[in-house]
Amino acid sequence: MKLSVRALAITTGLFWGLAVFIVSLFNLMQPSYGAAFLDVISSVYPGYQAGAGFSSVIIGTLYGMLDGTIGGAIFAFIYNFFSEKLK
Repeated sequence: MKLSVRALAITTGLFWGLAVFIVSLFNLMQPSYGAAFLDVISSVYPGYQAGAGFSSVIIGTLYGMLDGTIGGAIFAFIYNFFSEKLK
């Protein structure tokens, strides 16, 4: 069975972007929420700082969507490559 590279890329991009968005939004309301997670995210995504305002939430969300899309596409491509070789 092959995975659709496009479908998995879009799905993981939306999922990861939404996860970063929700945690960042809750962090604005309750600054201790997800602090360790957002510290890691801010060390990876340039320009993103946890709790720096709604513009930072949008920046983190866009980075998350891009990161998730690329990661999902790479995962699907590698899965399809090895599933063909191991038949």
